[in-house]
Amino acid sequence: MGVSGCGKSSVGSACAQALGWAMHEGDSYHSPESVAKMRAGIALTDADRSGWLDRLAGLLASAPAGQGLVLTCSALRRRYRERLRQARPGLGFVFLKLDYAAAQARVGARPGHFFSPTLVADQFATLESPEGEPGVLTLDATAPIAALAAQVVAWLGAAPPVPVPTDMPGDAA
Repeated sequence: MGVSGCGKSSVGSACAQALGWAMHEGDSYHSPESVAKMRAGIALTDADRSGWLDRLAGLLASAPAGQGLVLTCSALRRRYRERLRQARPGLGFVFLKLDYAAAQARVGARPGHFFSPTLVADQFATLESPEGEPGVLTLDATAPIAALAAQVVAWLGAAPPVPVPTDMPGDAA
């Protein structure tokens, strides 16, 4: 979880591979209307995010018990995270912490992505830091992807069935 550009997709993919878990990209669950708004540089409201959070919560709730999964999503507000925790008791969050300048640079470097760079400021204005909440691991999003994935695997207390690659393309989140 974290602001756009923090590396959720890259780190999530590396974690899913290392853990042998399925991965779901939260952006894929946005409504077409929300995607159009973001593409146009219009910030989403809580009402816009409501259906998206319901779809994500449904995904978490329907996952078989005892089976892990990786879900990437911003989860910017505490109430969003609480909604997801209700759907999957014991849910953990990995907060990829990134400063504004780095997020702006990363989002600006993603050609063809629907998320407009003009929305980065809104993401930071919306973010309610999860630091200090139970079940949250905070990591420096500027660390290499492989190192971040290894920290997540260690935090989960799981021995990865598949080695975490150390030379992934774009080895910084």
